[in-house]
Amino acid sequence: LPPPPLLLLLGCFALLLPPPGAAEFSPSVDSDFTFTLPAGRKECFYQPMRKEASLELEYQVLDGAGLDVDFHLLSPKGETLVFDERKSDGVHTVEAEDGDYMFCFDNTFSTISEKVIFFELILDNMGEDGQDQEDWKKYVTGTDLLDMKLEDILESINSVKARLSKSVQIQTLLRAFEARDRNIQESNFDRVNFWSMVNLGVMVVVSAVQVYMLKSLFEDKRKSRT
Repeated sequence: LPPPPLLLLLGCFALLLPPPGAAEFSPSVDSDFTFTLPAGRKECFYQPMRKEASLELEYQVLDGAGLDVDFHLLSPKGETLVFDERKSDGVHTVEAEDGDYMFCFDNTFSTISEKVIFFELILDNMGEDGQDQEDWKKYVTGTDLLDMKLEDILESINSVKARLSKSVQIQTLLRAFEARDRNIQESNFDRVNFWSMVNLGVMVVVSAVQVYMLKSLFEDKRKSRT
């Protein structure tokens, strides 16, 4: 019998959970993550990199008062590479060296409001593409007489792969922008409703006071003689 849907959902969720300790992402081409950063808290993540690889990181604050957060990016040697103070978004690219890079989101300056943060990691030259090209080279020998060589096929495939990856990145960023705009609109909607109710209450109170004052002006306050 197939497992219940609840067990399947719990199993998938367990696979997505990071191991205890520092959060770490596998060396894939593109990784994105959304999390809630409580008020007065700081959250850090680690990404292992290889020498001559490239690390591009983009983050956005999707929800929370002020839509701002402090961002730190540190090298494997502990040197501060990037420091953004009270910003809502940012894009940073680093030519990496061997070691674990640490990036932190800091919300300690806020005492009340939590922040919903989205960030995306784009890793280039991590070694996998080079291995794929080495595998292709085994089949290149003896194809000089063909109109289209395997090198041309490989170049076309790499071009399509790069464009598809760029399309996925743009769609991910557009979803993040849409989520942030939706949160802003919902916040404005709640604010407009609140102040509309306040204005309505003030109008009712003022109307009642005016009716009472007008009524008191026309009351006959003279006492009848007995």
